[in-house]
Amino acid sequence: MNLNLEGADAYCRHLSEHHYENFAVAFGLLDANVRRDLARVYAYCRTTDDLGDESGPYALARLVRWRDEVEALFRGELPNHPVLFALRETVAHRALPAQPFLDLIAANESDQRVKSYETWPQLEAYCMLSAAPVGRIVLPIFGLTGESLVRLSDDVCIGLQLANHAQDVSRDATLGRTYLLANDLRDGGVQGAVRALCVRARGLLNSGRTLESFAPFALRFQLALYRLGGLAICDEIERINYRTDSLRPTVSGVAKLGIAARALAQTVSAAGKTGNVEPA
Repeated sequence: MNLNLEGADAYCRHLSEHHYENFAVAFGLLDANVRRDLARVYAYCRTTDDLGDESGPYALARLVRWRDEVEALFRGELPNHPVLFALRETVAHRALPAQPFLDLIAANESDQRVKSYETWPQLEAYCMLSAAPVGRIVLPIFGLTGESLVRLSDDVCIGLQLANHAQDVSRDATLGRTYLLANDLRDGGVQGAVRALCVRARGLLNSGRTLESFAPFALRFQLALYRLGGLAICDEIERINYRTDSLRPTVSGVAKLGIAARALAQTVSAAGKTGNVEPA
């Protein structure tokens, strides 16, 4: 396949613009180079997830082949896939490590084998592969480093994923899997297990407040959107009495406008208060 960087980047932009609507909310505030890098990263995440969720019985084989291609990229070989062809520029320029990218593949491989989780430590270990790597990739793009910031980012990413898991109980059931903990199901049924996920999600998302104080304006705004959006999902789940096994709640368009306004207000009010020292 004959690839060029312009075409590969156009493909990445297409993926980022036609999937997650909140991915582009703060894009206009970002430097063009950062926008390009984030589009490449998102395209990688989207492609990896699609290989896992949309390949049916061929998912594991395709994920193994994808892993081989990613490992080859980090060995310095020229990729054939347009997403990886574009991503290699970001990996080199930002000095990004391989592990978070490989962890995302491992999470999708796990989804093919593991259909339920007994305890929180087991689900947390999965989330460290499926959610935390996104923050660990994005932070260096914004020049944010340090173990404490990484831990805060892990909390936010995992909290948002738990909110989505609590929201998607019926959808996950159609894929033959659940992220509701077996011990929570035994103790409180579906409602109790969904509520337990929401409680964990709220606690983890609150770490976003501290992380935001160390982020530049555009990233701070985006992080506030994620935090408030995740909390809004939990509010909607609570409103239907945690019965997401029969109804998938959504955040209304009006509510999303309110979230954006609150996120912007909080971001503006925090201007000039950005942390200068990594938290202990």
